[in-house]
Amino acid sequence: MADPKSTVTSFLTALEHDDLDGALSFVHAEVVYQNVPLPPARGVEAVEKQLRMLSRYRIGFEARVHHIAADGPIVLTERTDVLRAGSWDARFWVCGTFEVRDGRIVLWRDYFDWTTVLASSVRGAGRAVVTGVSTALARARLRD
Repeated sequence: MADPKSTVTSFLTALEHDDLDGALSFVHAEVVYQNVPLPPARGVEAVEKQLRMLSRYRIGFEARVHHIAADGPIVLTERTDVLRAGSWDARFWVCGTFEVRDGRIVLWRDYFDWTTVLASSVRGAGRAVVTGVSTALARARLRD
């Protein structure tokens, strides 16, 4: 059985690779997942429903883990999460708390600042517009 820290890193890696089934294999049937201060999703079906929205809307996910620490079954992560859709992205700081029991995540709670997420989303939209305009101008030059 993997140690709790390895379970969490394997879970995040599976999410990064859009391997939802692989990620859910690290989750206990009675998992609680919460993006504070939103209400928690309770049970693997509720968590799967939330995670499938990322795939449905083709939103990519990356977890840049800066620090990870384990104290028995509790794993804390300090990371930058990146959400991507086409040329848009949002990058924001997240502190995650995971509790692992018998090799499965029973609690996943993420804390982040909603203002930072919104500001990063706006910056990402600006970068996407600039990229789109630059691409259109380059194509126009090639046609001329």
